[in-house]
Amino acid sequence: MADQKEKAVLAYSGGLDTSCCIKWLQENKGVDVIAVVGDVGQEHEGLEKIKQKALKSGALDCLVVDMRETFAKEYLAKALAANAMYENKYPLVSALSRPLISKHLVDAAHKFGAKYIAHGCTGKGNDQVRFESSITMLDPDIEILAPVREWELKTRPEEMEWAQAHGIEVPTTKKSPYSIDDNLWGRAIECGVLEDPWTEPPADIYTMTSDPMQTPDQPEYVELTFARGLPYMINGDQKSFLGIIYALNEIAGKHGFGRIDMIENRLVGVKSRECYEVPAGLALIQAHKALEDLVLEREVLHYKLGMEQAWATAVYNGQWFSPLKEAIDAFMASTQRCLSGTVKLKFYKGSCTVVGRKSAYSLYDYALATYDKDDAFDHTAAKGFIKLQTLSGKTWASNRRQEGAPAELFDAEKQQGPLKKGKYEDVTPLGQQVVVEAEAILA
Repeated sequence: MADQKEKAVLAYSGGLDTSCCIKWLQENKGVDVIAVVGDVGQEHEGLEKIKQKALKSGALDCLVVDMRETFAKEYLAKALAANAMYENKYPLVSALSRPLISKHLVDAAHKFGAKYIAHGCTGKGNDQVRFESSITMLDPDIEILAPVREWELKTRPEEMEWAQAHGIEVPTTKKSPYSIDDNLWGRAIECGVLEDPWTEPPADIYTMTSDPMQTPDQPEYVELTFARGLPYMINGDQKSFLGIIYALNEIAGKHGFGRIDMIENRLVGVKSRECYEVPAGLALIQAHKALEDLVLEREVLHYKLGMEQAWATAVYNGQWFSPLKEAIDAFMASTQRCLSGTVKLKFYKGSCTVVGRKSAYSLYDYALATYDKDDAFDHTAAKGFIKLQTLSGKTWASNRRQEGAPAELFDAEKQQGPLKKGKYEDVTPLGQQVVVEAEAILA
């Protein structure tokens, strides 16, 4: 009896890279391939068609999993709580779906007794790190294969030719060379002419958002009602979080909102020009932030900003299942307990503006904020407050003036200022020499 082949579970999209991976793994690694297709809300011509393509390419089996509800409830919900924006610009489109897909890859590997999990990521992208970090944290014993890092197909045209020679149908053509990854939250577009950061993105890269110049001439208002940090109602209609994302993608996209063109710092050390469409995601983050401004206490709100960046960086770097990200999630969840209320958005010609917000948990006190006759703020308390607030700075300023140290009130070059002991260099000659030498180095 012939020895059974080892099995490899492949994260399969039906695109160029993963289409080539099935044949390559069979020919170069001698394994049977089980493809896993995850529906995370991406554009496709039919998941059943993708499944048949995988089987036709030689896959032993192909699992098609609808991950959308879980993606919204367990992944996008946490991203919204963290107002996740890597480098304060990118709302983590691809980075959010990778850990969920990885979880299903590990589940499939256990189900089929597979020794390997494979992906179609390149050697200089972020997704290889996200897949492999997630898989390793979920099951450290599974071995990972990355065909694109190994094979000799160095360019997309070479891959297309290899696929054609092996009878593999691929959607990518030489006329449309973009690399696209998309899900419920948005689309990531790269390659082709986009690799020149001076070139304006062609109109044909966008599918979720209209050209702002061609959008309606009248603004559209949308009211989002939140409970515990998540929207559950849009314009008075109750919907699931998934349903609200779909609805907002349509509304915001119709008005041309949600486009991003940026230079991004990848984890592997490369600066990359990336274009994104994230209509619902950006609108939801904007509304969520506006509600937090109203409800969260000042120190919590200020501290949360740094935690948001830490969360976004951890997830961008593939640390979804890390103890750090789990700990930050606990902090985020605490801040969302009373985050309930309604936010009004205005969409118009590529913009989304918060024009209203209200909440039963609002910390906005009209009597404290108004300058009208109803003003309840104690103005007399300000004098003592300012005295204590500036005491440390006042002590510092008095000392430096007494000692003749260079400061805003002393022009060291002209040797002018309110000094009592003379020139600074006369007081501390060694220190002044160090200052001069340091300034010369920095000049």
